[in-house]
This record gives sequence, structure tokens and C-alpha cells, in this order.
Amino acid sequence: MSVLATLPPDLPQRGAGEKQAFDVMADLVRRMSARLGRIDAFAHMDPAPAPIAARLVGLNAEFNQNLLHPDLSPFATEAERLAVQWLAPYFGMGDGHMCAGSTIANLAALWCAREHGAKHVVASADAHISIPKCANILGLPFERVDVDASGRMALNAARSLDAAALVLTAGTTGRGVVDDLKCGGGAAWTHVDAAWAGPLRLTKYADRLDGLEHADSVAISAHKWLFQPKDSAIVLFADPAAQTAISFGGAYLATPNVGVQGSRGAAGVALLGTLLAWGRAGVAEQIERCIIMSDVLADRLDADARVELKQRPETGVLNWRPRDRAVDEVLASLDAVASRTAIDGEPWVRHVSANMNVDIDAVWARIAATL
Repeated sequence: MSVLATLPPDLPQRGAGEKQAFDVMADLVRRMSARLGRIDAFAHMDPAPAPIAARLVGLNAEFNQNLLHPDLSPFATEAERLAVQWLAPYFGMGDGHMCAGSTIANLAALWCAREHGAKHVVASADAHISIPKCANILGLPFERVDVDASGRMALNAARSLDAAALVLTAGTTGRGVVDDLKCGGGAAWTHVDAAWAGPLRLTKYADRLDGLEHADSVAISAHKWLFQPKDSAIVLFADPAAQTAISFGGAYLATPNVGVQGSRGAAGVALLGTLLAWGRAGVAEQIERCIIMSDVLADRLDADARVELKQRPETGVLNWRPRDRAVDEVLASLDAVASRTAIDGEPWVRHVSANMNVDIDAVWARIAATL
């Protein structure tokens, strides 16, 4: 029987009271949630958040700040502005704002691109699903460009960059591959979807994203490698004035509303608190450890004759498959340790090094037991 069957099927006429309801809900959350911080969690781009960030989100909820109205978020508005100010220089950007996830960040960037003359969107076949979705929402034709053998966009296969919003990916979802970020010349607008790998710019691996600083806009998922709770992302613009094209005023607004969202919460408080607690060096330490753990696992897989390693990980994402068994058979016994992806239409095992608590020996023990 499903645990949810213990709850009433219809809205009760009388409530159970806050204490009992909280106890029931807390028990369900604790028992039925994915454990993203367990020591062998190595499957997805979703880490357990920094403890300080989780605590600050709870505090935020008590005050329910709304960044649509600065008078309803006197500190939260400034906290977001400062967090963006701290981070933007690492990306060569001038200004930006936070939003609920990188899909919204990509939408804001491509909306801005359209308002600055872009007539169509060009991105790789391995670009995130949000890119064609955003093009559809904005009424812009979308051109999907083939990738080469390594998974990078083969830009020479694009029909034309004239009047294009060119989207380059820094860390594809399936393989963690970084497109050639120096190839944006010729497009009306260049946007880098750095949802996954963007925070490498704060680390010793910053050169893996060389060229990003020449983009017109960049999207980063803070709830990935900046270790924030959902929903937290940032869209940055090279020209601080670019956002005025996606800003709207109203008689009831003291300041113009910027971006896609209207009312939104104080995600910047948790991000600022994390940056204040860890500093750049602390953020870098967590991400660099993730890179090292993915390299260690790649070494072990590459040395195992039972396994075919697709390629070395660039940004903490790696793919492999067993030589004599079905991928889905292996995945069935690798709960939380691995996920499934498709490359050229064929299934591969996928690991993502997003978990700051991972024990790579525990991950390898699970894989070895399966092989």
C-alpha cells in the first residue's frame, strides 16, 4: 500500500491541527525523498544544499519576502544585488538577476536577445530541452545543430548565424561537454547556457570555460554547483543596460519589474549566506573535489576490461556501458548511483559528480558488485 494512502482521499472538513499535520508530512518527506547527500549518490545534477542555505530558506519562509516590491524585501533585494555583484565578474558579465531555475534564466536571456534583434535561435542537438522550449514560447524559429563525436556543437553545420541568438552549452546534460565558447562571433546575440558547469569559473578549472566572457548573456543554475536549494538560478548580462529591454513598470510598482517572473522569493539570501560562509575558496574546494572524484571513477572504469568508457569527463559527468550486459540491466541495481542517458540513440550509464558528501569507494563498490 502506498504511504500516501494513509492520507485522506478528499479535503477533510476539519483539519488535524498543525502539530499532527506537520508530524505526518515531515515523516512522509523524510521517508519518501531522494537522499541526494548519501555517500554513493552520483547520478544527477542535483546536490544536497549547503547546510547554511537550507537553514536560510526556512528563515526566508517565515518572512515571505517578495522581490517584486522592494518595500516588501528591504534586505532580500540588497542581498540578491550583492550576490550578483560578487559573482558577475567571474563570468565577465556586468549585471543580472536571480530567477527560479535555469529554464527561466535561459528564457530571460533569449527574450532579451529577441528584443535586441535576434530572429531565430541556434543551438546544438545536445542543448538542454529548455532552449527549444524557450524558442517556442518566444515565437522564434529553432535550428538544432548536429554535434561532433565528442558531443560539441559542430557550428559549421549551422545554416546561418545572421540575426541568430546562438546558444552555446557549458556542460551538456548527458555528457557534460562544453561547446567551443570562442565561436560566438557573427551571431546577433550569444548566450551561454552554463547551468551546470558555470561555477567552474570560480575554480582552478576556470580555463575549461574560456571564451564565456565574450558572451552577451550567461545562465547559471545555483541549485547545482553553487549548492543552493531549489529554485535558484542566475541570468547575467554583459551590458548592464541590456535588462531594460525586459523590464516593465506599472502604477503599483515602485521600481520596474525585471525579467520573466513577477512575484518571487528571496533566493539571494541563501546564496549570499553561502558565499559569505564559504568564500570563493570554499566554493572552489567543493567543486574541485567533485572534479577529482569523477576523474578517479573514470580511471577505475577505464582500467576495467568489462567496461567501455565513452570519454574522459570534462565537467564531472561521465558515461560508460558494460561490454557484455544490457545497460538497463545494470542500471536496475544502481539506484541513486547512476542514471541513464542516450548518445547517438544508444543507452549509456551516466554519473554526475554533484554530491559534496560522496565517497567514491562506496560508488565503486556498488558498480563492482553489479559488474
